[in-house]
Amino acid sequence: MLEEVERWLATRSWSAGERPLDLLLAAKRAAGPAGSVSVVLPARDEEGTVGAIVAAIRRDLMAPGAALVDELVVVDSGSRDRTAEAAAAAGATVIARDDILPRLPALPGKGEVLWRSLLVTSGEIVCFVDADLREFDSRFVSGIVGPLLTEPGVDLVKAMYDRPLETGGTVVPAGGGRVTELVARPLLNLHWPHLAGFVQPLGGEYAARRSLLERLPFPVGYGVELGMLVDALALVGLDALGQVDVGVRHHRHQDGAALGRMAAAIYRTAHVRLARGPLVRPRLTQYDRAASGFVPSTHAVDTEERPPMLAVPEYRHHRAA
Repeated sequence: MLEEVERWLATRSWSAGERPLDLLLAAKRAAGPAGSVSVVLPARDEEGTVGAIVAAIRRDLMAPGAALVDELVVVDSGSRDRTAEAAAAAGATVIARDDILPRLPALPGKGEVLWRSLLVTSGEIVCFVDADLREFDSRFVSGIVGPLLTEPGVDLVKAMYDRPLETGGTVVPAGGGRVTELVARPLLNLHWPHLAGFVQPLGGEYAARRSLLERLPFPVGYGVELGMLVDALALVGLDALGQVDVGVRHHRHQDGAALGRMAAAIYRTAHVRLARGPLVRPRLTQYDRAASGFVPSTHAVDTEERPPMLAVPEYRHHRAA
């Protein structure tokens, strides 16, 4: 490990318990408008979990006298179930992805939703939380927002956590995060070793200053987290990045084929940042067994990226209003 990374781990890795809520509320008051916090949940078919997440944030972090969070927005990405209804009933502001920046047809993918969310939120600190978390703890929000309120030099904070693999009635304590271990971590260690200290580089729970997010391009798909880390490192440097231990993350696990597509998108995101050129053939072929043998299915690899939000006229107008 690089000496700079060892130093970073000692100075930019924290535990959520180091910053109790009363300390964060005092720091928020002292920061004034710069301490405003928006929480965004990108959601697609998460009826079973999104309501409990919203309810916990409202109860723990938006109550009178404990209002760390100013705005809680669920961006619904074309759900076919009652995700929007569950989120609204729990107290979130729900906005459909396709209603944001309607002149630009939406592309499928998580990164697309995160990018568009900047247009419908107002906080100077923006916190993203995946909507499929179970046994949600509000420290996933307060923990990663904390350093942005108390450490002026920090611009982006990732959550770190244990990630058990829960499948078939069994639990493998450290079995989750397979794409992280097999794809993202090797890529980062080999090509961006200054990012080797991140425990969960692909985790969907992170917070950042709007002033950073609006200057970053957003890969539209699963590559958004890796792309954001790499680009933020280049833009603001390692000392402006941090991570906070928030405990254990319980969530729905993807099957092997979905993980393969995720891995391809992440590799493509890394490839573009290494070469700043297109893949020769941005397609991934996978195989399923059928009665006749193995049957191939080919999927497009996410190749689109949205520009920094500051390049979008509607965003500049939204911020000036």
